[in-house]
Amino acid sequence: MRFAPIIITVFLLASGTVLNAQRIIYSQPGNDDTRRMNFEVIGKVSGNFLIYKNSRNKSYVSVYNNEMEEVSKVEQDYIPEDKLINVDFFAYNDFSYIIYQYQKKNVVYCNAVKVDGNGKRASDILTLDTSHIGFTASNKIYSTITNENKSKLMVFKINSKNKSRFIITTLLFDAELMLQKRNQFTMDMEERDDNLDEFNIDNDGDLVFVKFNRNNNETINRTILFWKPAAVDTVTAIEVPQDKILLDELHVKVDNSNKRYFLTSFYYTKKRGNIEGFYFYVWDKLSRQPILQNAVALGEDIRNDAKGDANIKMAFNDYFVRNIVIKKDGGFVINAESYYTTSRNNNWNRYNYLYGYPLSTYDYYSMYSPYYSNWYWRDRYYNNQNVRRHADNVTILSFDKTGKLEWSGVIHKEQYDDESDDRISYLMANTGSQIHYLFNVDERRALLLNDYTLSPGGELNHNPTLKNLDRGYEFLPKYGKQVSSYQLIIPCYYRNYICFAKIEFN
Repeated sequence: MRFAPIIITVFLLASGTVLNAQRIIYSQPGNDDTRRMNFEVIGKVSGNFLIYKNSRNKSYVSVYNNEMEEVSKVEQDYIPEDKLINVDFFAYNDFSYIIYQYQKKNVVYCNAVKVDGNGKRASDILTLDTSHIGFTASNKIYSTITNENKSKLMVFKINSKNKSRFIITTLLFDAELMLQKRNQFTMDMEERDDNLDEFNIDNDGDLVFVKFNRNNNETINRTILFWKPAAVDTVTAIEVPQDKILLDELHVKVDNSNKRYFLTSFYYTKKRGNIEGFYFYVWDKLSRQPILQNAVALGEDIRNDAKGDANIKMAFNDYFVRNIVIKKDGGFVINAESYYTTSRNNNWNRYNYLYGYPLSTYDYYSMYSPYYSNWYWRDRYYNNQNVRRHADNVTILSFDKTGKLEWSGVIHKEQYDDESDDRISYLMANTGSQIHYLFNVDERRALLLNDYTLSPGGELNHNPTLKNLDRGYEFLPKYGKQVSSYQLIIPCYYRNYICFAKIEFN
């Protein structure tokens, strides 16, 4: 693995206060914490840091104190060892929900358990729903999502047995997992070209998602935004006008402050053409009207800065939207990263990802997505040793509430890895007054974690070297998690083991 030197370029600078990372504390790896272990950072609960670990098909919750000492490792023996399908975590101040799916004979169960800050079960097992399946059907039935303030949880499933008419079932729960509403509705589908994606709920419990048509598994030529208010049984379809443009990968973000839904995508003007810019569509649920529809072409200056080794017309062809930050005034910041793979035989880029592997209409989370980072799929990246994975420049763009570009900046980086994509890409952390970008840089054959900050006015700063960086540790930023306004937990490789580091900002 090699990383090129980092250069920062910003088009519009404004003054800002720099928050520097103050210290890093590492945990000691356990005997079973090998690199093949599946894990997920749950969060900060009752002052402790909880981390889920799955080793030899057994599930554990490790509890770390403020000095990252493992004070306990509690086996979650209610989770089946050999029939586990998926597990999700929703952390609150003094407890966390573990919602897990497993199959027993031809029945898939979706269960929930509350664990406390010591990793111990603090409730009875609650069965949220069950489904009978055929022996040839996919058993990944349920998906679970939450809203921004965690006041609601939704479990939903999509029955696609009838390929032209899907049945969608939603179960809306409050923060105590009391069922608020169960709904079932149908969705007409064209078997080959229609897809469902981007399921979100807002702080009122309203569901929003998209249905799109990717003609011949290529660019999107039709998009419909669906809105189902929490208290009603009907679903409202909102046609998203595309005029004469074609859309790429769709992203939906809930703007709870302004009660709006924000949809964006890269766009093309012709089939298999170059990415021209961003398309924006904002729908206001109070007026039930669109308040923004705009296609913003990316100009020559930013293309020159963002292009890397590509020519200016193809500058954004390998970029993927990574993060969307909604501002209180209705504006938004978009982070996009250049991501692609190369091999001796061919390059794996946007066309392979979007066109060669369309999103499934049933399991709408795609393992082929370059940013799908669920623990369940992490070790799948080790299977192909002949592929080099690249994560290059990060382009940051700020738009006002009308969709007008305010400023933009580029973090120039070149990362690649021949083993897996665990150590490339970055972690974003929003501390309120600034946004941090953390990623590895190769310095004298050692990977060192670097920290860049973005001020509200668009100023990018490279912070001083993080304190307590140890050259024996290799960070996995993309699997890290922000667990409080000023604390991050990031997994690390240490020799042949996995450990965890806590980073605190001042």
